[in-house]
Amino acid sequence: MVVPDGVFDGGSVQIQSGRITSVQKTTENARNAEALDLSGLTLFPGFIDVHIHGAVGVDVMDADVEGLVEIAKFLGRNGVTSWLPTFVPASDGEYAHAISVISRAQEMKTSGARILGVHYEGPFVNTAQCGALHQEYFKTYSSPDDLNSLVVPPASAKMITLAPEVNGGIELVSQLTKRGWVVSIGHTRATFELLNQAHSAGAKHMTHFMNAMAPLHHRSPGPIGWGMSRDDVTCDIIADGVHLNPEILKLLMKVKGSPGLSLISDSIAAVGKGDGEYQIWGETIAVREGRTSNSAGSIAGSVITMLDAVKMMRSLGASDVEVAQMAST
Repeated sequence: MVVPDGVFDGGSVQIQSGRITSVQKTTENARNAEALDLSGLTLFPGFIDVHIHGAVGVDVMDADVEGLVEIAKFLGRNGVTSWLPTFVPASDGEYAHAISVISRAQEMKTSGARILGVHYEGPFVNTAQCGALHQEYFKTYSSPDDLNSLVVPPASAKMITLAPEVNGGIELVSQLTKRGWVVSIGHTRATFELLNQAHSAGAKHMTHFMNAMAPLHHRSPGPIGWGMSRDDVTCDIIADGVHLNPEILKLLMKVKGSPGLSLISDSIAAVGKGDGEYQIWGETIAVREGRTSNSAGSIAGSVITMLDAVKMMRSLGASDVEVAQMAST
């Protein structure tokens, strides 16, 4: 069993009414309970995926409730216990529709991973680092009224990826932080100095680190140098061997350590469906041998699960405790 302070043999997890009530290093208090014997297996905390666009043929932005339930069940089968449906830049109407469906799905008592809230990837991002995002929906910031389109389900976690160099970016970070948003930096070419200002305003995380951001240069450290040098900034990574070379993943483990990294899938609707061509976000996205690409040749998300990411990091030498820190906290 993997716990924050290490790994131990034996022990028990007690569950009542669908909730974990205790984790113990002995089995004494479980003798009179219905037991599920996991001898020979390793029990990890449930994974948390804060960046996922879809799965099993369903995209979160045009899904119905049943589609979201199918994603949740798929995630549950792959070790995920909670997740944030993640939006690409879209129209205000598309945002509102997706939020309405997510709100209804949250109210349902179903098996599978629990929806914690939402993650907006954009729309306040840099057109020069758009990746697979559609630039026609990108925005800049001038007043708090510009946040009205960022609707969220009631009493939910809310996360946003933005580029602090957009017009009004630092004030945007400040306003979102005051409203309880987790502000993450991504799709950016911000300077080291501007990133320090964004951090002071409340941005303390980075989205799919090293992807869709200005590259590292020895005379211009930019967002990658900034993220690697600050111990008070966490970075999420796509550990699929495509977005980041395995040697870079090992380097990040040395520089940031497991407390400074979090695993995400950044998966699209094609995950779980195999190779082929898929209509996603109004365009054709091809999947070939674990790599996605759109018509422009850009990588368009991943086709891995959190379990795949965990297996990748374990294969590169991360311990069970380190993997749990990156995938479950």
